[in-house]
Amino acid sequence: MQRMISAHQEGQEGQPALPSRRAHLQQWLGLGAIAFAGLLPRSVHAANQRLVCVGGALTEIVYALGASADLAGVDTTSLYPPAAQALPSVGYARTLSAEGILALAPSMLLATEDAGPPTVIRQIENAGIAVHVLAANHQFEGLLQRVQKVGELTGHVREATELQTRLRTEWQLVRTNVEAHSAASPRVLFILSHSMSQVMVAGQDTSADAMLRYAGARNAMQGFTGFKPLTPEAVIAAQPDIILLTDLGLKAAGSKAAILKLPGLAQTPAGRKQRIVSMETMLLLGFGPRLPLALKELDRSLQSAMQAG
Repeated sequence: MQRMISAHQEGQEGQPALPSRRAHLQQWLGLGAIAFAGLLPRSVHAANQRLVCVGGALTEIVYALGASADLAGVDTTSLYPPAAQALPSVGYARTLSAEGILALAPSMLLATEDAGPPTVIRQIENAGIAVHVLAANHQFEGLLQRVQKVGELTGHVREATELQTRLRTEWQLVRTNVEAHSAASPRVLFILSHSMSQVMVAGQDTSADAMLRYAGARNAMQGFTGFKPLTPEAVIAAQPDIILLTDLGLKAAGSKAAILKLPGLAQTPAGRKQRIVSMETMLLLGFGPRLPLALKELDRSLQSAMQAG
């Protein structure tokens, strides 16, 4: 009897019980809501998210996934696509300020390992902002991991999966083409310079070194990791066949002739034959979604330089 009273307690005396009808209605509404949610645009799922992105390659991934509507601000390395340049800037990735970021009222900070200083990152976290620092991992597999993570964080998982599939196809095609003539293996000196007063060369464990290896070239500088100042003795000993710079580095120098005036370069095969190649900074070093294109362009440029000389 108690069980019957419980079943009818929400209905009027002598009327059929209502809970079963309500349960059916709630179940129908729930299923309908799930089906309808699948038809909604992604922006609805990521409603009210304000994303500050620090790192040009990460910004490129956000755009490639169709999540750019979430962006509230970017850093100065976020130059591609051009639309990113119209967004509020939080400054250079390595010299961020907490005030500049917090002024944009973000709900999330997405950054590379280069972002800093560390005290600023901690201030952002202490302000209650979700901070996600993604590993650089200068490998194609690292790019795929970043695409997946950004997809999860922005609610664009399906788009991330599709982008990964496309990238794998493009990467395999480019790698096949590169391997067809990789026996050439030119010695390449990568110079990083934003001004002629601060010229650095790339050793191992750098994005430049990784790109050269993917292109079937040899990094002319061996025996150290990271970047170190250019010295004439080291350059002459390295005897590079090609000098590789970023477009910004070449612009800072003013001309290829000015590059060849750097200490030691004129005494190398690259200097004597004026083999100098430059590429857009984030395309060459970013390991973003344009990585297959970057490898294709680097391979073409290196091959052209060797043939011209």
